[in-house]
Amino acid sequence: MMRSGNPALRADVFDQAPRSGTIGDAMTINGTVGKTAFSLLLVVLAASLTWSQTPNPLIMIGGGIGGFIVAMVTIFKKQWSPVTTPLYAVLEGLFLGGISSMYEARFPGVVLNAVVLTLGTLGALLIAYRSGVIKATENFKLGVVAATGGIAVVYLVTMVLGMFGVGVPYVHESGTIGIAFSLFVVVIAALNLVLDFDFIENGAAARAPKYMEWYGAFGLMVTLVWLYLEMLRLLSKLQGRN
Repeated sequence: MMRSGNPALRADVFDQAPRSGTIGDAMTINGTVGKTAFSLLLVVLAASLTWSQTPNPLIMIGGGIGGFIVAMVTIFKKQWSPVTTPLYAVLEGLFLGGISSMYEARFPGVVLNAVVLTLGTLGALLIAYRSGVIKATENFKLGVVAATGGIAVVYLVTMVLGMFGVGVPYVHESGTIGIAFSLFVVVIAALNLVLDFDFIENGAAARAPKYMEWYGAFGLMVTLVWLYLEMLRLLSKLQGRN
């Protein structure tokens, strides 16, 4: 059973995909890495368009909503991922560029630190996974998935209460509890990368079709976007205490 806390890389994704009959048409790890790198480049290019001290809220919100819609389409129509994954990257880039500029205006230097920490975490965990220092055992997967689900519930409750003008104390503030919560979320988001690596490796071993490289890149992008946003929240809370 292949598990991932990432909803895009749920347990039955590769099981449902048809097996490729030839090596050239099969999913590979290197192919997924290349497509992930290309998607990250699209995110950066799109983010540069909305990176401004006075971001256009319509473009930023449109990118966020559009990215969510495209993500849902990709999850249910995996064979469309060669088209939807680059589109998702561009839309998320428009959203991240705008929200990053808002954080930067309030907390100078926070964006660069968040980018460096996100990419550093990605590289460190990839090395640890490939070297066998971290292994995605079944208990490890169950723990990360459970923690991810708990975080999702907290955010959902916060969103629903916020619609009625009720705020959740401590958790989203810059106090000790708020910082500890953000640090916990960052750790869980980072550990989801390990599950994603394992999931993609299993997909390549199962000889999933070539388009699943794009879908694997999409899954990694979902986790990386989440990790980057959590890094921004954590660093802004830390700077807010100064």
